[in-house]
Amino acid sequence: MKHLIAPSLLSANFLDLRKEVEMINKSDADWLHLDIMDGVFVPNISFGFPVLNALKPMCRKPMDVHLMIVEPQKFIPEVAATGAYMMNVHYEACTHLHRTVAAIKEAGMKAGVTLNPHTPICLLEDIIQDVDMVLLMSVNPGFGGQRFIEHSVEKVARLREMIDRKGLDTLIEVDGGVNLDTGKRLVDAGANVLVAGNFVFSSPDPEQTIKDLKAL
Repeated sequence: MKHLIAPSLLSANFLDLRKEVEMINKSDADWLHLDIMDGVFVPNISFGFPVLNALKPMCRKPMDVHLMIVEPQKFIPEVAATGAYMMNVHYEACTHLHRTVAAIKEAGMKAGVTLNPHTPICLLEDIIQDVDMVLLMSVNPGFGGQRFIEHSVEKVARLREMIDRKGLDTLIEVDGGVNLDTGKRLVDAGANVLVAGNFVFSSPDPEQTIKDLKAL
């Protein structure tokens, strides 16, 4: 499977979101990544369901919704109502992760589980078969434009070994510090989906940058 590119709206120009989403629609991007932050689970606040609902009629790419919030299970119906394709919840935020994953699927979405940089992949041994995707954070969550954590490449490789050993088709997504150099190393290590925010939206030609990431 060719890897997918999911530009992160967190780095877009919020004064002209329509233009930014139209660019994503025209581009080779596969998904649109949406980071929802509550200022509690992470030290920042981003945007919420009014923005996602506004995107619903205009975004032609599947929406990959990443909840960086406490008690994300409370908002499964709201995320589903936005038309989201994938709902990512943090392992660190879910006491009853299996129940949350099941509820996401029952709501008609794909289920993703996210790990912070310090969280070991061994904790996924008893849930990996139930999730559609694992999102590995390669920066500390909360802010865009951070430096890539080098250990993430090895972490991807170890997660790929776990998935292959179990004969699963679970996707590996990576978010944080993705550019042409880190992206190539992540794909070579086994990543299926690259989230790129600042690298795409600060580019003089975002569509070409997305194309370049797809060509890695």
